Amino acid sequence: MSNRHAQIMKPRATSPDNRQMQLLLQRLRLLSPRTVGLLAAVVTVGIWSTFIVIARASASRHMLPLDIAWARIVGASLVLLPWGWWLTNRAKAQGQPIGSFGGISPLPLKVTLWAGFFGGLAYAVLSYSGFFFAPAAHASVLMPGFLPVWTSLLALVLLGERLHGNRLAGLAFILSGGMLVGGASLLHAFDGGTVWVGDLFFLSASFCWSTYSVISRRLGLQAVPATIAVTCFAFVSYVPLYLVLAWSGVIPSHLFSAPIGELVFQTLYQGWGSVVISGITFTQMIRYYGPVRSTMITSLVPGLSALGAVVFLGEPLGWHLLLGLSLVTAGILFGVRQAPAALANA
Repeated sequence: MSNRHAQIMKPRATSPDNRQMQLLLQRLRLLSPRTVGLLAAVVTVGIWSTFIVIARASASRHMLPLDIAWARIVGASLVLLPWGWWLTNRAKAQGQPIGSFGGISPLPLKVTLWAGFFGGLAYAVLSYSGFFFAPAAHASVLMPGFLPVWTSLLALVLLGERLHGNRLAGLAFILSGGMLVGGASLLHAFDGGTVWVGDLFFLSASFCWSTYSVISRRLGLQAVPATIAVTCFAFVSYVPLYLVLAWSGVIPSHLFSAPIGELVFQTLYQGWGSVVISGITFTQMIRYYGPVRSTMITSLVPGLSALGAVVFLGEPLGWHLLLGLSLVTAGILFGVRQAPAALANA
């Protein structure tokens, strides 16, 4: 009787939800590093492409660029800060280092500061500011389109990676395609007005993200802890201060007058999608492909975001866009061919 009772009770020890989660984790562990890297690349490119279209469309709404950056950081913090607290407390219980920022960031203080400044705060503030001065075509070229340039130079200086052969050819194709996608509008950037200000913001944002990608590769950062640390620094250094400055009227802000639906949307999409999901997948992609090849993959974003602008923002589709897409695709075929086995098992 006791045996039957034990057999009956045994399946109840694990709830259906827990069993499904365990099965999902087991299946994910069975995926090859190549498959994980490919999935991470697809998700990253998809989110980054829609990010440019949505961010440009948001410039015509109520919230200002620093408001959107605030919503992005808050949205990400709702998910990642409790996650970071749980990770650091688990590590502390196992006798491991507890991280920094009072145990919220799972990474050491110095790493959190560097990664958080370039990959979190600076990138968000610069990129959203750019959309209020320059059109989406400029963003497509100067942010994801120029990532291979910055990352190649940084990887050459900081990581000692050599650039030759297929990788150089890939960079040449990608840069040519990127310039064709939005080069026509860039030719008039300095004719007058404030478009050049947006261009500088986009270039600076691209450089900051490239710096973060190289830091992640050099330090071998794992996807989840790195994304948590980036968000932790951005939250502590920006969210409370901006809230006080906006409330007191020291800086212009529409944070307290914007429609609640717009605020919620920006918090969820920019925070959960652009930071939590794409932040983890981008770091995972770097671990497999490396920083230079990863930014070559993200060079798909200029063409895809330009196509999105055609569909959703009514921008015209010209011959330069089609040719630019072809060149970018050719560049990726040259630049992304074999991932190092060491990274695949990292």
